[in-house]
Amino acid sequence: MNTVIEETKPQTTRDLLDLRADDDRPGLLFEGRIWTWSEVVAECKIRAHMMLALHQEGKAFHVGVMLENDPEYIFAIGGAAYAGATVVGINLTRRGEELARDIHYTDCEMLITSSELETCFNGVDSGIPESQTLRIGTPSFAAHVESYRKTGRPDLAAAGDPSTNLLLLFTSGSTGDPKAVICTTGRLCRTAEYRHMGLGSNDVSYNSMPLFHGNGIFACWANPLFTGGTFALARKFSASGFVPDLMRYKVTYFNYVGRSLSYILAQPEKSAEAHTNLAACFGTEASELDMTEFHRRFGVWPTENYGSSEGGLTLSRTPETPAGSLGLPPAGMDAAVINPATMEQCPPAILNDSGRILNAEEAIGELVNLTGASLFEGYYKNPEAGTERIRGNAFLTGDLGYRDEAGFFYFAGRTSDRLRVDSENFSAAPVERVLARFEGVTLAAVYPVPDARTGDQVMATLQVQNPDDFDPVAFAAFLEVQPDLGTKWAPRFISIVRDVPVTATQKINKPILRKDAWLVNEIVYHRPGREIVFARLDERATQALEAQFEVNGRAHLLPLRPAHTHIKETV
Repeated sequence: MNTVIEETKPQTTRDLLDLRADDDRPGLLFEGRIWTWSEVVAECKIRAHMMLALHQEGKAFHVGVMLENDPEYIFAIGGAAYAGATVVGINLTRRGEELARDIHYTDCEMLITSSELETCFNGVDSGIPESQTLRIGTPSFAAHVESYRKTGRPDLAAAGDPSTNLLLLFTSGSTGDPKAVICTTGRLCRTAEYRHMGLGSNDVSYNSMPLFHGNGIFACWANPLFTGGTFALARKFSASGFVPDLMRYKVTYFNYVGRSLSYILAQPEKSAEAHTNLAACFGTEASELDMTEFHRRFGVWPTENYGSSEGGLTLSRTPETPAGSLGLPPAGMDAAVINPATMEQCPPAILNDSGRILNAEEAIGELVNLTGASLFEGYYKNPEAGTERIRGNAFLTGDLGYRDEAGFFYFAGRTSDRLRVDSENFSAAPVERVLARFEGVTLAAVYPVPDARTGDQVMATLQVQNPDDFDPVAFAAFLEVQPDLGTKWAPRFISIVRDVPVTATQKINKPILRKDAWLVNEIVYHRPGREIVFARLDERATQALEAQFEVNGRAHLLPLRPAHTHIKETV
């Protein structure tokens, strides 16, 4: 009689790592080094023992990881999967007190970082004791790793529970403080099993996006973890280093967010671009122009999607997707555009020949997944914010959109004070607190305006006693030295006013500010480049800006010029 042994389906990230424990194929490539999958798993187990040794009974088993992309980031996630711990991805664009707040809020009891990155605290105490701080790249850290190298695998029941929190990934909401999205070890396992983009064991997946975002983990590392393919990791995104990395690692797939493609395409065209192994790429928010140009130069069409760290709704482009559209939901996902006040679906958008929406008031609503509540695992220590995302079985994204008569979805903005600049999400309130420090500013209002290529740009309206006395040079110098100004927070546009518009309840009327954007009868300055240098926005500069939107197929996002608006020409 033959005994049939049924294979157990993987339920957790630890289960997936166990599948790779005896796999001698390349699992991780980084700056000239190669780890086989079996070596990766061994390193993860060592990190698990380090975490367990530092864990104190009665405290949340939360491990803050404040690193650039580094193999230690992967080892920490794998270590947490074995130990039953939770990795908190610390956002490196945060500074000073805001950074320390993130660590304290998520109850980190230990911190993995580097001596160089500790300067981001700008003298503020991290809140983590010295004995609980591990600094990679130091002799003490290397000795710590060696002391655990021969220790056996930890065996904890919690590590085998799919509902154990594996990751806390920061996002932003309508309040000043970011929220931490929960991702269980089961969710990451299910994401890996999805067989993203049809990738397999022979593919080399390349990630240069920061691992403190979900994109690098879910859209890149998860697949090779499941298939046994190879994960190539770059320390940080480099437009000039992109093609050399493709060639060095023989990359077949990469992921991107925001303006990454535009930065790559701004590099001089190279003959090597036509001779890579690249077969696929996947990301968010690239412009139609950039996707077309990337295909011309690299021979690969980018695959775009809409998604979020919360995981409640996904929209992906298909070959039939119209220009500017987010695409369609996967089979079985019930996506819709609803009026959140009534939960009724909005009527289809009526579009003119140029794609501009003609019935915006009735057609624009909130993007939702009508049956997606179960996909959202919540925000850490913020049930109220989680409740705002759920209505019965529906998941509300917090983003505005509309749907054309053929069923394709389009993005129309954000329902809160969130901004998304170069793929980085953040909230307006912390930026407003920084800008309000500038001498003479009595009130600062920060809000998103559309970017000519993708995502948002930061605009600020500053209320001052005498707008004519405002000094843009002094303001730029002030921004340069603010220790807690995030790397993407410096305004692209500033409007200088004597009085900020308010509602009947004396709240700042941000919908009006967002609608008018830079087309206001006020003093407006523009920062056209990456450097913090402001110039007066005159008619000529405004026309040049509008031309950029036209070229990138985003003219429908431009603020409409009111009949009374007149922007003077700067002499």
